[in-house]
Amino acid sequence: MATVQAHTFIYKGKDKRGKVTQGEIKGTNLMLVKAQLRKQGVIPTSVKKKSKPLFGGSKPIKSADICALTRQMATMMKAGVPLGQSFEIVAEGAENESLRNLINNIREDVSSGLSFGASLRKHPKYFDSLFCSLVEAGEQAGALETMLDRIATYKEKTESLKAKIKKALTYPIAVIVVSVVVTGILLVKVVPTFAETFTGFGAELPSFTLFVLHLSEAAQEWWLIWLISIIGAFFVFREARRRSAKFNALVDKYSLKIPIVGDIMYQAIIARFARTLSTTFAAGVPLVDALNSVAGAAGNAVYRDATLSVRDDVTTGIQLNQALRATGKFPVLLLQMASIGEESGALDEMLEKAAEHYEEAVDNAVDNLTTLLEPMIMAVLGVLVGGLLIAMYLPIFKLGAVI
Repeated sequence: MATVQAHTFIYKGKDKRGKVTQGEIKGTNLMLVKAQLRKQGVIPTSVKKKSKPLFGGSKPIKSADICALTRQMATMMKAGVPLGQSFEIVAEGAENESLRNLINNIREDVSSGLSFGASLRKHPKYFDSLFCSLVEAGEQAGALETMLDRIATYKEKTESLKAKIKKALTYPIAVIVVSVVVTGILLVKVVPTFAETFTGFGAELPSFTLFVLHLSEAAQEWWLIWLISIIGAFFVFREARRRSAKFNALVDKYSLKIPIVGDIMYQAIIARFARTLSTTFAAGVPLVDALNSVAGAAGNAVYRDATLSVRDDVTTGIQLNQALRATGKFPVLLLQMASIGEESGALDEMLEKAAEHYEEAVDNAVDNLTTLLEPMIMAVLGVLVGGLLIAMYLPIFKLGAVI
């Protein structure tokens, strides 16, 4: 049976005291909305459907939205608010219409008798297998509010890690883009002006100046082709990553070898591995199943395959720390923490401490990278702009020396 879609209506009216009131209300049609307003003691004078934005419609749901949703649900359920009512409160406060519709769909499924975990599995785009498995484990144990709190903490840490990686990658990309744009403008707009001046000199130009002039001519003639090639290469790269698992694995492998940035990405992957395994194991998920979830959330093909190899070894009865050591992909500190955790029976706590250590290491590395790159940006731009200006002024200095 198809559900009737609710729409948002904007209303104006007067309350029982005759005071003018206005706002938004959800309903399936105009007549029902007016009846609903009258029940609330509002005499509607104007009710109309809220128009959609001209461009793009509703905003897409981001992982940060899911993180905030999880934290809100955890907070309310810990406060003793029933699950259905928690959904209503969160949906009412959601500014993003797409997120509001998602929450309402989940609420309807739960109200119809479906479990919370099963209703989440109907939306794999927003809730991955790990998220759903943890919710189901919480429902079965009768500790959903504790599990949601744990998931919310996990999601917050993961989002924070993603933001740090993005910050680390943004700076180098910014340096390259700014350098290319500035150099391009100088070659296409500034250098030709000097070239016109040099034509009347009649003297032989310095080799550095000639090189820059030839570079400027090439830029003026081919700049559009270069621009289309760069944009085309970007889209081809993105599609290749999306469609080819082999190419994606190759990119993941070599991205870890990029100087400075590769080390930050490596530490972030280890932090995510430890955090995910700690969260799933603490939730009572068996180690083999937990490793399956960790592999899915690895975020890198190299460590996804390594985690699956660890899972296969653990299945045969090998200890976790030995299985991790056999891959040769995990750092000594993580191996030691896993070994201590297995011996003491506190594997989840030890893995959490390891995750915190690597998260802090990522934070420090990103701060250091930012500090290092600020003067580097100035240096690169100084060399490019200064080099072009020197090339243009060399003939003028030479002419002045002759005179």
